[in-house]
Order: sequence, then structure tokens, then C-alpha cells
Amino acid sequence: MDSFGLRDALDIAIMGLLLYYIYKIMRESGTLNIFFGVLTFIVVWAFAGPILEMKLIGTVLDKFMSIGLLVLVILFQEQIKRFLVALGDHKRWRFLKNLFHHTASDDNEQKYRQYVLPIVYACMNMSKSKTGALIVIQQSISLESYEKSGDIIDGVINSRLIENIFFKNSPLHDGAVIIAGDRIKSAGCILPVSHDSTIPRSLGLRHRSALGISQATDAFAIVVSEETGNISVAHRGSLSTRLTSTELEHRVSAIFAGE
Repeated sequence: MDSFGLRDALDIAIMGLLLYYIYKIMRESGTLNIFFGVLTFIVVWAFAGPILEMKLIGTVLDKFMSIGLLVLVILFQEQIKRFLVALGDHKRWRFLKNLFHHTASDDNEQKYRQYVLPIVYACMNMSKSKTGALIVIQQSISLESYEKSGDIIDGVINSRLIENIFFKNSPLHDGAVIIAGDRIKSAGCILPVSHDSTIPRSLGLRHRSALGISQATDAFAIVVSEETGNISVAHRGSLSTRLTSTELEHRVSAIFAGE
């Protein structure tokens, strides 16, 4: 029998860190139920087959394990997509980006003036006038399919343009504005609606759509309530409500800074 050595300890430590990292990402992406479900199944499979030698259950579970990955993809495709989005989030690898970018502060200052301020300024004006709005900022996952559901704008990010789009008599005010890079790509866009039961009933379709797009992609969504004027944001499947102008400014700045 081989003795337990340093290589074995290192093997166990790496596996433990890997499981913890996967657990952490799945918790952040809202797919923790899959983690525990898969872990429970593996434990049952290991005990029923090799340890307890239960042949019937072991055979059935062996067959299921051979097609388990395909079944998981079919049953939990949305949750797995959110997990992969969280895994590939550029924020987790920004230390690599910083190795090759030494002028990040200058770039962030330029983005702040060109993109952040117009968006925040427009949202604050619409909040004061209780003008309903839904603004989606694309990140690493393309929103092209959602852009096509609305009218193509392809204009520079401008506070006056954003406010005019969501003006109550505008034909585009009911849909979402999608911003990608340094452009307002499209307006009047249709987004997936979240059916999360934890959303308060006082929040309407805009909030559910914002949460829906944040669950389906890594996009950042801003909502201005038509009823109250309150500002909310949805990101990574989480909805934050009643943001102040300072909080909104910090959140949007972080998005454009890639943090």
C-alpha cells in the first residue's frame, strides 16, 4: 500500500480549492442548487456502487452518469449559462489585463466624462420627472439578438438623446435602450422577463425585464420607476432598488471601468 505523501496532500488541497471556487461562483451566479444537487448525486453514486455494492442502483446510476452531463445541460441550460458567465467574467481576470494596460486611470477618467455622466445625468432627470426608463449596458455577452427586437439608433451616448427616447409621447419609451461600447445601439427593445417569485409585487414589468436580462446575460440594467421615480439596477441576477445618485454613479463607473 502506497504511503500518503506530499503529492497526495497537494492533490487534495487543489481539489478542495477548486470545489470552493466553483461553489463561490455558483453562489454569486444564483446556481448554487445545481452544485448541491450534483454533489449529492455523486455522493449517492459513490456509496451505492463501489462502497455498498448495491448492483441494481449502481447500474442505474452508472447509466445516468454516462448521460448526466447532457441531461444537466438540457434541464439547467439557463442556470449553467449564468454560471459560465460568472466564470468568464472579465473582472475575475482583470489582473492579467492590468499587466498590459498602464494607463487605466486615464482611460477611466475619459470614460467617466463621455459615458458615465450622460447616463447618470439622464437617469436623475427622468427620476425627478417620474419618467419610466430601462437602460441596458452590454458587457462581455453580445446583446445583438435583443437589439434587433427594437429600432436601431447607433448614436453617441448623450443624456438628451436618452431622455427624448423615454419621453412619454415617444413611440420607443416602453422598450429598453441597449448601450454597447460607446454607442446607443437600439431602443424600444424587448427583453426576457424574470419570473422570480422574490420580486416585490410593487415592481412592474421594467424591473422584471431588467432582472431577466441580468439573469440571461452579464448585462447591467438601470430602471427608473414611472410611479415613484426610484432608480434600481439589476446585475448578475440581483436587483438593487432605491439607489441614490452617488450610488448609481459608482455602479455605472465600475461597469465602464471593467471592475
